Amino acid sequence: MQNVLEVKGLTKKYGDQYALKDVSLSIKKGEIYGLIGKNGAGKTTLIKIITQVIYPSGGSVSVLGSQNQQEWTKALSHTGSVIETPVAHAHMSAYENLRYYCTDRGIPNADKVIKETLQYVGLTDTGKKKFRNFSLGMKQRLGIAIAILGRPDLLILDEPINGLDPVGIQEFREMVKRLNQELGITIIISSHILSELYLVATRFGFINQGHFIKELSKEEFDRESGDYIILKTDNIKQAAHLVQDKLGYQLRPSNKEDELHISGQVQEIRKIAKELVLADIPIGEIYYAHKDLEKYFTDLINQQGGNTHV
Repeated sequence: MQNVLEVKGLTKKYGDQYALKDVSLSIKKGEIYGLIGKNGAGKTTLIKIITQVIYPSGGSVSVLGSQNQQEWTKALSHTGSVIETPVAHAHMSAYENLRYYCTDRGIPNADKVIKETLQYVGLTDTGKKKFRNFSLGMKQRLGIAIAILGRPDLLILDEPINGLDPVGIQEFREMVKRLNQELGITIIISSHILSELYLVATRFGFINQGHFIKELSKEEFDRESGDYIILKTDNIKQAAHLVQDKLGYQLRPSNKEDELHISGQVQEIRKIAKELVLADIPIGEIYYAHKDLEKYFTDLINQQGGNTHV
């Protein structure tokens, strides 16, 4: 599958301080990519470099297959972005703003494009209401509408659901899926609201203190997270043999030498404990756990000894 974005060894320094250090990642065509990191981790810096708002101190960026600086700049005409705060003309309506940007960018069939775009972002009923009087959710929608006017191959959204109410967040989620599935737009979403990011993204990348620490698909995440049982025992090898080979449970990675992480539900604890007792395997503790995206992220950070505030 073609990579829409490739970042290799990206570094950004301000004086002696690194905002990004040796960041490498790739995003495939058709993905909804969730970029995860605490405030100040480097997410916005990375996005600003990709969109040439700022430039890196080192490393390379390839957008839509670009091979050099000139091609990278040209490729950005096939991308859209909303970084930090949506920007539009305060005294214009949604339609007037889109008409202005269609003219500015030379987009043909403007009326048809504007009508379709307003439908995609759910702003068809705003009439003559001015941007300055829009709610935060409406402003975000118009920002996205402006970004997708030219039907980009890549859409980049920086913290797009900040401040939205639950209804607005749900509508945003549905809109993003529709843009991805119906228009074929690859989407990067930077967010610290991880429960919502899980519901929309197909792949995740984790960044902490300017370092890119892990990347995995939603399927890979689901295999490593969700519901599981933690078993603490002094006889880990024998317990693993019993649980995996005899009882048929799947084991997950564990960072502790005296713990097994077993894929399973809370009601299966009694069965597993009974078999361990019959096999004369000592049980230190056995209990149910659930690892969601936020817990997964904080565990990654803890392994690095970093701050876990998202």
